Amino acid sequence: MSVSTLLGNALATSPEPSPSLPTGNIARFSQVNLDALDLAALLCSRVCHDLISPTGAIVNGLEVLEEKESDEETKTFALELIKKSAKTASARLQFCRLAFGAAGSSAAQIDLGDAQGMARGCLDEKTKVDWRLPRVLLPKNRVKLLLNMLIIAAQTIPRGGLLTVDPIGEGDGMGFRITAAGLNARIPQALTGLLDGRPESGTVDAHAIQPFYTGLLAKACGMQVSLAAEGASIIVAAR
Repeated sequence: MSVSTLLGNALATSPEPSPSLPTGNIARFSQVNLDALDLAALLCSRVCHDLISPTGAIVNGLEVLEEKESDEETKTFALELIKKSAKTASARLQFCRLAFGAAGSSAAQIDLGDAQGMARGCLDEKTKVDWRLPRVLLPKNRVKLLLNMLIIAAQTIPRGGLLTVDPIGEGDGMGFRITAAGLNARIPQALTGLLDGRPESGTVDAHAIQPFYTGLLAKACGMQVSLAAEGASIIVAAR
């Protein structure tokens, strides 16, 4: 296996983007209700997608190390690829455990400081975070909502940029405002309908489950997620 092949695999580690569909009046689309089994299956598919690239790169790197004809330069590159991909896979697993998993009992509270540390697991190297939230304990679903909002905000700046995370209010009722600033920031056309539970396609698949799930989390918290352009930035807010 060549260095160029390994490099191609190493670069293919971005989480699945939300689909872009034609715009329209969301209210005219039907509400989609998933049963528990379908929701769990689609979320599992999403997690598997996020992990398949780094784990695949690890396997490729190990295969190179086992090849007798590989030169030292190629083996060194393969070893670095394995290290980088293992760190990426671990970070994504930790993030997914909190963003999509149970992460404790239903009444559990989560430290926002821990959430800050896990936030890097959903972002690529081109995207930075300015975290302005206090280090406090919040209900689990509210923190899960925040992490899923970060995924959505990152999708509005596909070329990278800065995500600024600010609180709205305080205490257990704290909301969140994420400002996404980057080159050609835009709102993917399918996102609003998916957050509202009314996808324009009329169905939800593994590519679209994350924003749909974010809308479910918001409803469980008694909140609503909104997206809006503000100058050259995109605002993702939950209140």
